[in-house]
Amino acid sequence: MENGEIPENANEHCPGPQSESAGKSDSCEGCPNQEACATAPKGPDPDLVAIAERMATVKHKILILSGKGGVGKSTFSAQLSFALAAMDFQVGLLDIDICGPSIPKMLGLEGQDIHQSNLGWSPVYVESNLGVMSIGFMLPNSDEAVIWRGPRKNGLIKQFLKDVYWGEIDFLVVDAPPGTSDEHISIVQFLQATGIDGAIIVTTPQQVSLIDVRKEVSFCKKVGVPVLGVVENMSGLCQALSDFRFMTAIETGEQQDVTEKVIEHMREKAPEMLDLIACCEVFDRSGGGAAKMCVEMAVPFLGKVPLDPQLCKAAEEGRSCFADKKCGGSASALKSIIEKLLETNKWKQELPMNE
Repeated sequence: MENGEIPENANEHCPGPQSESAGKSDSCEGCPNQEACATAPKGPDPDLVAIAERMATVKHKILILSGKGGVGKSTFSAQLSFALAAMDFQVGLLDIDICGPSIPKMLGLEGQDIHQSNLGWSPVYVESNLGVMSIGFMLPNSDEAVIWRGPRKNGLIKQFLKDVYWGEIDFLVVDAPPGTSDEHISIVQFLQATGIDGAIIVTTPQQVSLIDVRKEVSFCKKVGVPVLGVVENMSGLCQALSDFRFMTAIETGEQQDVTEKVIEHMREKAPEMLDLIACCEVFDRSGGGAAKMCVEMAVPFLGKVPLDPQLCKAAEEGRSCFADKKCGGSASALKSIIEKLLETNKWKQELPMNE
């Protein structure tokens, strides 16, 4: 338990050996370290000083959170990072989703390794102004499962914060796992002294997702992290009409693909239809969606991003959705949200061209 480190064999939800409740809380019952923790001298964690020194060169720290998995949180984190870097900001993207690290894939960095220098761990760079750190770079293969208890996860998060050398950067975007678990408590605790600008919460429109987002908002308020805003992702499906497949039911009950015939008919009879964008709701929004929830919980609503197959493809290929015009609807929605974020927080004034 040197330097206040949480032992690997500690119980889940360990308060930490430096905590006043160490060895005394309910979560300590049955832990092999209970007696040692209860009698050990308490004091500040020296690693927090090292973290504060590392974070001194980071202007803004943004947490990306979600109540549930699968709502597009990591996609948003990746595209936010791409967008900020494209504006010539210096950006770092830290993936603390220890058990499900998808950031290397979404940034096109699969198979890359972490390198060390006399300054610490070096991020893996997409561009000269966009660096990434993830446990995904440390796994022997991408299929390897990370089966760790809370204390070991927290230890790696602490190591990322104190050992990764980002240099002078404008934004550190932190992609957190879904929910409000040990990782979230740790990242807030470790960064508290250096200041967290706030959290962006990503959700889908239906109530089953919003129920957990309310818990995420409550978590932020309890730990003192400002909610910068909520993003409603997968807000309806938007796709070029010409990209749809058209099916017809046949007598056997199966479906027959008639796409070629339909497209040819439109090309001959109504060619202007081929330029249309078709939109429809995918999730139930009868509860009012994220916008209504934001009003009820008094937090900002940043906007909606449609479910766009082209955005999904960009994430799969590890590229920015802003690089070309393929992601029309989703790219413009994301751009609007990011501009609103910069404007509201007066970060736009920090654009390199304005300095």
